[in-house]
Amino acid sequence: MGIISRAFQGRPRDHDENLPPGQYLVHDFPVLSAGPTPRVPLDRWEFAIDTAEGQVHRWSWEEFLALPQETPTVDLHCVTKWSKFGTEWKGVSLDVLMEDVESAAEYALAYSYGGYTTNLPLEDLLDGKAWIVYEFDGEELAPAHGGPARLLVPHLYLWKSAKWIKGIRLLNEDWPGFWETAGYHNYGDPWREQRYQGD
Repeated sequence: MGIISRAFQGRPRDHDENLPPGQYLVHDFPVLSAGPTPRVPLDRWEFAIDTAEGQVHRWSWEEFLALPQETPTVDLHCVTKWSKFGTEWKGVSLDVLMEDVESAAEYALAYSYGGYTTNLPLEDLLDGKAWIVYEFDGEELAPAHGGPARLLVPHLYLWKSAKWIKGIRLLNEDWPGFWETAGYHNYGDPWREQRYQGD
């Protein structure tokens, strides 16, 4: 048996103007995780935004579900080179969650149940670019895909869309997250193939 699994060997590249360079299309939804899958009971789930100025904004599951909902349909692009078109979600825009949050911070660190982190410029979470989602394809989000809720930032590689989201910390300086400290690109734009440091 080879050390590279069949799923990650080279595949023919699809030619589609909506497909970033180096990507191929899939119709399933591959599952890749850096560790065990956290199981978070809804009565203990919460989402928080912590500002650089020391303010904390928190939502319980019930409070989160009471917020205005959106149903974005987006394309996903994984750093392992698969893309999935037209994925359907339900959740809350970060614009709604940030409505009453005052901060001069320019950076964000998303953190998850289970300890995962990833960093983003704050502007990449606003203006209709990001959501906290809890449904996929009309069903509750499965734990393997980040349920009960995950961050969704579809214009960046999927590792930036932190599964099992617990909160977002607003920062005055950029702090690399889990994969970024392991050599992945700090930003992760699929259209510029920013997979690893130096790309």
